[in-house]
Amino acid sequence: AEVSGLPPTRARIRAADTLRHTGLFEERYRAMGGYSTGMKQRVKLAQALVHDPTFVFLDEPTAGLDPVGREEMLALVRKTHRDFGISVLFSSHLMVDVERTCDRIIVLQGGRLVQSGEVEHFTKETETLFIEVDANRDRFVVALEERGVLVTSDGHGIYVEGSDESIYDHVRAALVDSEAPLRRMAPTRRALTELFRPHGAAGGDEGEAT
Repeated sequence: AEVSGLPPTRARIRAADTLRHTGLFEERYRAMGGYSTGMKQRVKLAQALVHDPTFVFLDEPTAGLDPVGREEMLALVRKTHRDFGISVLFSSHLMVDVERTCDRIIVLQGGRLVQSGEVEHFTKETETLFIEVDANRDRFVVALEERGVLVTSDGHGIYVEGSDESIYDHVRAALVDSEAPLRRMAPTRRALTELFRPHGAAGGDEGEAT
Protein backbone atom coordinates (compact mmCIF):
# COMPACT_ATOMS: atom_id res chain seq x y z
CA ALA A 1 0.00 0.00 0.00
CA GLU A 2 2.87 2.38 0.78
CA VAL A 3 4.48 1.56 -2.57
CA SER A 4 1.24 2.72 -4.16
CA GLY A 5 1.54 6.06 -2.37
CA LEU A 6 -0.54 5.63 0.78
CA PRO A 7 0.91 7.14 3.99
CA PRO A 8 2.00 4.56 6.62
CA THR A 9 -1.02 4.80 8.94
CA ARG A 10 -3.51 4.72 6.10
CA ALA A 11 -1.54 1.91 4.45
CA ARG A 12 -1.77 -0.29 7.55
CA ILE A 13 -5.54 0.25 7.85
CA ARG A 14 -6.06 -0.35 4.17
CA ALA A 15 -3.89 -3.50 4.20
CA ALA A 16 -5.88 -4.94 7.11
CA ASP A 17 -9.19 -4.18 5.37
CA THR A 18 -8.01 -5.78 2.14
CA LEU A 19 -6.72 -8.90 3.89
CA ARG A 20 -10.07 -9.21 5.65
CA HIS A 21 -11.84 -8.90 2.28
CA THR A 22 -9.72 -11.67 0.75
CA GLY A 23 -10.09 -13.97 3.77
CA LEU A 24 -6.46 -13.70 4.91
CA PHE A 25 -6.78 -11.46 7.95
CA GLU A 26 -6.23 -14.30 10.42
CA GLU A 27 -3.18 -15.45 8.45
CA ARG A 28 -1.52 -12.04 8.11
CA TYR A 29 1.43 -12.84 10.39
CA ARG A 30 2.29 -16.16 8.77
CA ALA A 31 5.19 -16.38 6.33
CA MET A 32 3.86 -16.54 2.78
CA GLY A 33 6.12 -19.50 2.08
CA GLY A 34 3.69 -21.63 4.08
CA TYR A 35 0.61 -20.45 2.19
CA SER A 36 -1.33 -22.80 -0.09
CA THR A 37 -1.68 -22.00 -3.80
CA GLY A 38 -5.15 -20.60 -3.21
CA MET A 39 -3.93 -18.35 -0.41
CA LYS A 40 -1.10 -17.05 -2.60
CA GLN A 41 -3.59 -16.23 -5.33
CA ARG A 42 -5.66 -14.29 -2.80
CA VAL A 43 -2.53 -12.42 -1.68
CA LYS A 44 -2.01 -11.36 -5.30
CA LEU A 45 -5.60 -10.15 -5.43
CA ALA A 46 -5.09 -8.23 -2.17
CA GLN A 47 -1.97 -6.59 -3.60
CA ALA A 48 -3.98 -5.50 -6.64
CA LEU A 49 -6.79 -4.03 -4.50
CA VAL A 50 -4.97 -2.47 -1.55
CA HIS A 51 -4.67 1.01 -3.11
CA ASP A 52 -8.39 1.05 -4.04
CA PRO A 53 -8.05 1.13 -7.85
CA THR A 54 -10.95 1.85 -10.17
CA PHE A 55 -9.92 -0.94 -12.57
CA VAL A 56 -8.22 -4.32 -12.02
CA PHE A 57 -6.88 -6.76 -14.61
CA LEU A 58 -6.94 -10.40 -13.47
CA ASP A 59 -5.13 -12.88 -15.69
CA GLU A 60 -6.18 -16.51 -15.04
CA PRO A 61 -6.81 -15.92 -11.30
CA THR A 62 -8.08 -19.49 -10.81
CA ALA A 63 -5.05 -21.17 -12.41
CA GLY A 64 -3.70 -24.05 -10.32
CA LEU A 65 -6.54 -23.97 -7.79
CA ASP A 66 -8.52 -26.97 -6.59
CA PRO A 67 -12.34 -26.84 -6.95
CA VAL A 68 -12.85 -25.26 -3.52
CA GLY A 69 -10.15 -22.64 -4.06
CA ARG A 70 -11.54 -21.87 -7.49
CA GLU A 71 -15.03 -21.27 -6.11
CA GLU A 72 -13.62 -18.99 -3.41
CA MET A 73 -11.65 -16.95 -5.93
CA LEU A 74 -14.62 -16.51 -8.26
CA ALA A 75 -16.77 -15.41 -5.32
CA LEU A 76 -14.08 -12.88 -4.36
CA VAL A 77 -13.98 -11.48 -7.88
CA ARG A 78 -17.75 -11.01 -7.93
CA LYS A 79 -17.71 -9.50 -4.43
CA THR A 80 -14.91 -7.10 -5.38
CA HIS A 81 -17.03 -5.61 -8.12
CA ARG A 82 -20.32 -5.74 -6.21
CA ASP A 83 -19.14 -4.32 -2.88
CA PHE A 84 -16.40 -1.93 -3.98
CA GLY A 85 -17.51 -0.91 -7.46
CA ILE A 86 -14.12 -1.85 -8.93
CA SER A 87 -14.26 -2.74 -12.63
CA VAL A 88 -12.60 -6.08 -13.36
CA LEU A 89 -11.15 -7.41 -16.60
CA PHE A 90 -11.17 -11.16 -16.05
CA SER A 91 -8.96 -13.03 -18.53
CA SER A 92 -9.49 -16.78 -18.71
CA HIS A 93 -9.68 -19.77 -21.04
CA LEU A 94 -12.19 -21.42 -18.67
CA MET A 95 -15.49 -20.38 -20.23
CA VAL A 96 -17.52 -21.77 -17.34
CA ASP A 97 -15.77 -19.28 -15.04
CA VAL A 98 -16.47 -16.47 -17.50
CA GLU A 99 -20.17 -17.36 -17.76
CA ARG A 100 -20.57 -17.37 -13.98
CA THR A 101 -18.51 -14.28 -13.22
CA CYS A 102 -18.67 -11.73 -16.03
CA ASP A 103 -21.28 -9.35 -17.41
CA ARG A 104 -19.61 -8.77 -20.78
CA ILE A 105 -17.22 -10.74 -22.94
CA ILE A 106 -14.38 -9.80 -25.26
CA VAL A 107 -12.96 -12.51 -27.53
CA LEU A 108 -9.50 -12.04 -29.04
CA GLN A 109 -7.83 -13.98 -31.82
CA GLY A 110 -4.27 -13.18 -32.81
CA GLY A 111 -4.46 -9.96 -30.83
CA ARG A 112 -7.57 -8.78 -32.69
CA LEU A 113 -11.09 -8.31 -31.38
CA VAL A 114 -13.46 -10.80 -33.03
CA GLN A 115 -16.44 -10.82 -30.64
CA SER A 116 -17.80 -8.65 -27.85
CA GLY A 117 -21.06 -8.07 -26.02
CA GLU A 118 -23.18 -9.09 -23.06
CA VAL A 119 -22.50 -12.63 -21.85
CA GLU A 120 -26.22 -13.40 -21.86
CA HIS A 121 -26.28 -12.61 -25.60
CA PHE A 122 -23.89 -15.52 -26.21
CA THR A 123 -25.69 -17.89 -23.83
CA LYS A 124 -29.30 -17.24 -24.87
CA GLU A 125 -31.85 -20.01 -25.19
CA THR A 126 -31.83 -22.22 -28.29
CA GLU A 127 -34.69 -23.96 -30.09
CA THR A 128 -33.67 -27.28 -28.52
CA LEU A 129 -35.57 -28.71 -25.55
CA PHE A 130 -33.78 -30.83 -22.97
CA ILE A 131 -35.98 -33.51 -21.38
CA GLU A 132 -35.41 -35.99 -18.57
CA VAL A 133 -37.84 -38.77 -17.67
CA ASP A 134 -37.76 -41.15 -14.71
CA ALA A 135 -38.80 -44.28 -16.62
CA ASN A 136 -39.78 -45.67 -20.05
CA ARG A 137 -37.20 -43.54 -21.81
CA ASP A 138 -37.02 -45.71 -24.95
CA ARG A 139 -40.80 -45.81 -25.29
CA PHE A 140 -40.91 -42.05 -24.93
CA VAL A 141 -38.32 -41.58 -27.69
CA VAL A 142 -40.28 -43.88 -30.01
CA ALA A 143 -43.50 -41.99 -29.26
CA LEU A 144 -41.80 -38.71 -30.17
CA GLU A 145 -40.35 -40.09 -33.40
CA GLU A 146 -43.76 -41.44 -34.40
CA ARG A 147 -45.00 -37.86 -34.23
CA GLY A 148 -42.24 -36.65 -36.55
CA VAL A 149 -40.17 -35.03 -33.79
CA LEU A 150 -36.40 -34.92 -34.35
CA VAL A 151 -34.86 -36.61 -31.29
CA THR A 152 -31.26 -37.03 -30.12
CA SER A 153 -30.08 -38.37 -26.78
CA ASP A 154 -27.00 -38.83 -24.65
CA GLY A 155 -26.23 -40.18 -21.21
CA HIS A 156 -27.86 -37.15 -19.58
CA GLY A 157 -31.19 -36.78 -21.31
CA ILE A 158 -33.22 -36.35 -24.50
CA TYR A 159 -33.03 -33.41 -26.88
CA VAL A 160 -35.85 -32.45 -29.22
CA GLU A 161 -35.80 -29.80 -31.90
CA GLY A 162 -38.65 -27.39 -32.45
CA SER A 163 -39.26 -23.68 -32.87
CA ASP A 164 -43.01 -23.41 -32.27
CA GLU A 165 -45.50 -24.23 -29.54
CA SER A 166 -46.62 -27.45 -31.25
CA ILE A 167 -43.48 -29.19 -30.01
CA TYR A 168 -44.84 -28.99 -26.46
CA ASP A 169 -48.08 -30.65 -27.57
CA HIS A 170 -46.09 -33.50 -29.12
CA VAL A 171 -43.99 -33.92 -25.98
CA ARG A 172 -47.04 -33.94 -23.72
CA ALA A 173 -48.81 -36.51 -25.87
CA ALA A 174 -45.70 -38.71 -26.08
CA LEU A 175 -45.29 -38.60 -22.31
CA VAL A 176 -48.87 -39.79 -21.84
CA ASP A 177 -48.65 -42.53 -24.47
CA SER A 178 -45.35 -43.89 -23.16
CA GLU A 179 -46.31 -43.48 -19.50
CA ALA A 180 -42.97 -41.75 -18.93
CA PRO A 181 -42.86 -39.62 -15.74
CA LEU A 182 -41.38 -36.22 -16.57
CA ARG A 183 -38.49 -35.13 -14.35
CA ARG A 184 -37.34 -31.98 -16.13
CA MET A 185 -37.90 -30.05 -19.34
CA ALA A 186 -36.26 -26.77 -20.33
CA PRO A 187 -34.79 -25.00 -23.36
CA THR A 188 -31.05 -25.49 -23.69
CA ARG A 189 -28.73 -22.50 -23.69
CA ARG A 190 -25.72 -21.80 -25.85
CA ALA A 191 -22.33 -22.16 -24.20
CA LEU A 192 -19.43 -19.75 -24.59
CA THR A 193 -17.26 -22.68 -25.68
CA GLU A 194 -19.14 -22.60 -29.01
CA LEU A 195 -17.22 -19.43 -29.84
CA PHE A 196 -14.02 -21.44 -30.02
CA ARG A 197 -15.16 -24.26 -32.25
CA PRO A 198 -13.60 -24.35 -35.74
CA HIS A 199 -16.84 -23.26 -37.40
CA GLY A 200 -17.36 -20.36 -34.95
CA ALA A 201 -16.49 -16.73 -35.44
CA ALA A 202 -13.50 -16.88 -33.20
CA GLY A 203 -12.09 -20.29 -34.00
CA GLY A 204 -9.06 -19.37 -31.97
CA ASP A 205 -7.44 -19.99 -28.67
CA GLU A 206 -7.60 -16.79 -26.71
CA GLY A 207 -10.49 -15.32 -24.74
CA GLU A 208 -10.90 -12.48 -22.33
CA ALA A 209 -14.01 -11.25 -20.63
CA THR A 210 -15.11 -8.56 -18.24
